[in-house]
Amino acid sequence: MEPVLSENTHFYEPRLGHGLPHDPFNAIVGPRPIGWISSRSAEGLLNLAPYSFFNAFNYVPPIVGFSSIGYKDTVRNIEQTGEFAWNLVTHPLVEAMNQSCAAVAPEVNEFELAGVTPVASRLIQVPRVAESPVSFECKLTQLTQLKTAAGEDVPSWLVLGEVVAVHLDRRLLKDGIFDTAAADIVLRAGGPGDYFRIGPEQLFKLYRPR
Repeated sequence: MEPVLSENTHFYEPRLGHGLPHDPFNAIVGPRPIGWISSRSAEGLLNLAPYSFFNAFNYVPPIVGFSSIGYKDTVRNIEQTGEFAWNLVTHPLVEAMNQSCAAVAPEVNEFELAGVTPVASRLIQVPRVAESPVSFECKLTQLTQLKTAAGEDVPSWLVLGEVVAVHLDRRLLKDGIFDTAAADIVLRAGGPGDYFRIGPEQLFKLYRPR
């Protein structure tokens, strides 16, 4: 079958460049949950950083993961200790989240930089963000350097962790069901600084066929 290219379609091979003002990949695969990850180094230094490539990957046991472009403090900390926490970013926390992504030295405490409060977890030694209405305590399951289709190493690391404990603000439970819209969750989109909020106006229901 011969490939058909329409004049209405912008086609490109990523290895050759996209030919646009801004790479559309992040905008197409989005909006995405924000991986606001807290970690602790082997020496006890705290770190808090947001990651754009984050999601859930398994139900039972629950597994979440994020990809770090570059071997950053967060990845090193998790490799050293085997633990991390994920903290839900809501609209009231966007400025704090944004502050925590500043490129600073490892000894800088991003909790203080962002003006948020570290609070002790129950099953891991890494603190959570007290102001976040939902936090997952996670234990490392896999840490893998990504590769190209040709098998060449990519300077990015995928971190997967099993969620061993969940902290959930009871006000977000409606008849025992988590109310995503009420949480005012913020998602990362494409563009240099695009984000989205989830509210009740975006809600619709669609059930699986029986």
